[in-house]
Amino acid sequence: MAERIVETRSRKLRILQAELEDQLATQGQVPGQGQQDAALPPAPERPPPKPDWIRMKMPAGDTFFDLKKRVAELGLHTVCESASCPNIGECWNRQSLTIMILGGTCTRSCQFCDVPTGRPLPPDPTEPENVAMMLGELGLRHTVVTCVDRDDLPDGGAAHWAATIRAIKARSPDLVLEVLTGDFKGDTGAVDTVLGAGPDVFAHNLETVPRLSRQVRVQASYARSYAVLRHAKARGAITKTGLMLGLGEEPEEIRRVMRELREIGVDILTLGQYLRPSPKHLAVARFAPPDEFAAHKAAALAMGFPHVESGPMVRSSYHADGQRDIVLGLRRGTLPGSRPDRVGEDEPRSSDPIAGGAGPSQGPG
Repeated sequence: MAERIVETRSRKLRILQAELEDQLATQGQVPGQGQQDAALPPAPERPPPKPDWIRMKMPAGDTFFDLKKRVAELGLHTVCESASCPNIGECWNRQSLTIMILGGTCTRSCQFCDVPTGRPLPPDPTEPENVAMMLGELGLRHTVVTCVDRDDLPDGGAAHWAATIRAIKARSPDLVLEVLTGDFKGDTGAVDTVLGAGPDVFAHNLETVPRLSRQVRVQASYARSYAVLRHAKARGAITKTGLMLGLGEEPEEIRRVMRELREIGVDILTLGQYLRPSPKHLAVARFAPPDEFAAHKAAALAMGFPHVESGPMVRSSYHADGQRDIVLGLRRGTLPGSRPDRVGEDEPRSSDPIAGGAGPSQGPG
């Protein structure tokens, strides 16, 4: 049984169209006649032109298509494909990809995201080993694994996360692994379950400023996201978050969020331009020029962030494959602004690289 997609946008409309044509063919009707006008939404409008500094490379080359084929053979999902990432051609030709676990259908409907929303199937028990096998074949030194939100599961998918992390570490012990999770509805026990499996970086994205959060991340809570990041840092994790520009935020709002993140102790910050996947998503309020991203990066570094990626085409995992040395430096506390395995000067360092141990989970936005 296929996952039931109840909200479709952008290129996902082709999924509905294919299903409809199959149904009509079964009923002996000719696709394109009769019922299709009521079943399919109107064709999307042409998006406005992008500025010169927004540059995307078309996917091409043997490496890209070989990787695409292997992902399909293993039945894996990638956020690169599901979220229509503009950098997929560049990254996949470097064999840098972001696996998305817990299926390809999300239980939330964030208004910026191109991942389908609907009622997902139960987690695939073979997925942890398949992900580990794929990453082992690639021989990567650093990679990112992310997920759809699974509010339908009692633990939000934390146990599946832990199984995936352990499988990856068992097969690729030298791999620096970054996990980009949802908010687990604020369940810190679920966060502890993920941390207890030993990821090298714990990431959770804020996406935008508090004033716009309800509009952008419909089912999320800004306070809850802060609490998840704060808890992960208190448990000794190297932490990371990202924001999008161009949704209507003011520069000072971005600076305020950066100051608050630094107070929590977040280590790595990414800033990128929001690009509207389709007319059914939130509109782009403005395209921030490259010098604005450079100014935000300079301000963040001055606040003490050990590492900042900031630019129009930056995404959460953009060039993450080049961040291995940065993460190791953060772990050792040798980068400016790094606070190894602790939040503040008065808190003792944990004996574990990623502290916390497996905490209780109920029983992952």
